Amino acid sequence: MTENTPAGPTTLTRLYHERLWPSRCVFVAAALVIPASLLVFLPINLLAGVIVASLLYAAIVLVLVATSPVIEVSPGELVAGRARVPVHLIGQVTSFRGEDATLQRGRMLDARAWLLIRGWVSPIVKIDLADESDPTPYWIVSTRTPDALAAAIDKARAV
Repeated sequence: MTENTPAGPTTLTRLYHERLWPSRCVFVAAALVIPASLLVFLPINLLAGVIVASLLYAAIVLVLVATSPVIEVSPGELVAGRARVPVHLIGQVTSFRGEDATLQRGRMLDARAWLLIRGWVSPIVKIDLADESDPTPYWIVSTRTPDALAAAIDKARAV
């Protein structure tokens, strides 16, 4: 008999885990679909307007939650969204906040960089890649705790 084991790192081996949930402001802004759809459907049917408004808002919330990416560091690998990189291929890791983060995402951005950016998460981590065969010079990853992510990557490289 064979055992089914999970393919990814277990909770015990994870050094860092974060899901980039949308902020409350995003959900409030998405709620604007309710009065907009009510305006369209109220002249036709009140019940239809309420049902459509509720379904549209629920669908938007579901999409926002379902597509929120996960950042995870384990002893051998960094996972950011659907991208993965072994930690031995990671070079310098730098965290940025405020205006420095805005500059890194904007004017100082290399077009070849891989991005996991969410507009509702301002701080970022810049992760240099030390893989000569990869044309991507670095990753830019949005995170609410950039110092903790950088420390977890450093710890994973030390293991």
